Amino acid sequence: MVFAHDTESALVSAAALANAVLPPLTISTVAELDAFYRDQGYTGRHDGTDAELDAVLALAPRLRALLLAARDDAPDLVNAALAETRAVPRLVRHDTEDWHLHAVPDDAPFDVRILVETALAMIDVVRADAHDRLGTCADDTCDGVVVDLSRNRSRRYCSTTCTNRNAQAALRARRAAEED
Repeated sequence: MVFAHDTESALVSAAALANAVLPPLTISTVAELDAFYRDQGYTGRHDGTDAELDAVLALAPRLRALLLAARDDAPDLVNAALAETRAVPRLVRHDTEDWHLHAVPDDAPFDVRILVETALAMIDVVRADAHDRLGTCADDTCDGVVVDLSRNRSRRYCSTTCTNRNAQAALRARRAAEED
């Protein structure tokens, strides 16, 4: 594990949301937002409304900027998010999760919780000087955010789709070279 579990979860969730608004759109309906909420293991308030969907999707560019910010720029973005939301970190334990940080009440809007959890995760990234764990997809046709939690820091693509597309292209290139 590179970071604490809640930090890893927040980074992965933030990247998934930042990438969800890039083609192909993966969150565009309330049902898809419901699935994101469940799949990412969120707890607390989830209204399941169009207004909530709009608020969460509007957050995606801000998360992208936060995840891809340079180390010396990230603290300003983190501090602004925490001040804006009046975040007050506290330790909590629930369900199958051991002690971890929450910084907004459980009834805070979903988009606010996502922003605060991402800001808290970025604190760990900055403190660990681990910005090399965050980047953009190595696929030339994709701008997706990559969160590399691998032991050997080898993740290059944002999704299985991009990984497979590039593996197939490399295979075709090798076969073409062998034929020549």
